[in-house]
Amino acid sequence: MMNCTLRKISEEDVTQLQAISRGTFRETFEDHNTKEDLNKYLDEQLSIKSLLEELKNPNSAFYFAYKNEQIVGYLKLNWTSAQTELINEAAFEIERIYILKEFFGTGLGQFLLNNAITIGKAKKPTYIWLGVWEKNTRAIRFYEKNGFKVFSSHLFTLGNDIQTDLLMKLDITN
Repeated sequence: MMNCTLRKISEEDVTQLQAISRGTFRETFEDHNTKEDLNKYLDEQLSIKSLLEELKNPNSAFYFAYKNEQIVGYLKLNWTSAQTELINEAAFEIERIYILKEFFGTGLGQFLLNNAITIGKAKKPTYIWLGVWEKNTRAIRFYEKNGFKVFSSHLFTLGNDIQTDLLMKLDITN
């Protein structure tokens, strides 16, 4: 397991948040999407304006992961009305776990997921859930290994491409 730290992000961190958001999203999805669709998504969804709006939502929280003072990944968490898909207002959503590609396989993803679950459980939700692109088999296997199970799906628009995300949940009642 990597030796990392986690820090909650504030509005003053928006430029750094945009840089890690855009960089990790591009690294993760550029091989499977057109440049046009990817750029449209980055420009619309990960703009400074969009990220500031998300940071101001009192029912969302972002966290940076650091390794030796370098930002290597981040989390975005939502509860109550901030959830991207309001299936159950008492649930807790892990909307984003993104890490720099060079840190894949180092334990950073597990570090972020463990922290997300800990933060989520403190809100006393009925369950914790997330959405993952159906073609992201690496992420799906990771979440399944951690006890998440597919319970539904929804459409996700990347640029002009309509894609399917699997919705996975973790039962935390036991």
